[in-house]
Amino acid sequence: MPVDEKPVVSITLKSARVNKNYTQEQAAKLIGITVDTLSNYERGKSFPDVPVIKRIEDVYGIPYSGLNFCPKNTDKP
Repeated sequence: MPVDEKPVVSITLKSARVNKNYTQEQAAKLIGITVDTLSNYERGKSFPDVPVIKRIEDVYGIPYSGLNFCPKNTDKP
C-alpha cells in the first residue's frame, strides 16, 4: 500500500444508521425505501441497487467503499 493511501474502514449499514441516531423508520423514509427493505439490507437478505446506494451514501454521509453490505450472520439455525 502506498504511504499516502489510507486503509478503508468498513462499517455495517446498521452501524451507519445508529451512528446517525436514526431509527429504521427515519432512515428508510430519508432513503426512500420501506422499513422492511432497509431491514433486509441490514441483515444481508437483499442488496440495494445503484440508485439506492447513492441515496444511502447521501443520508449516512459514508461512501460506498466504507459500507459493509454483508454483516456477520447472527441468525441461529
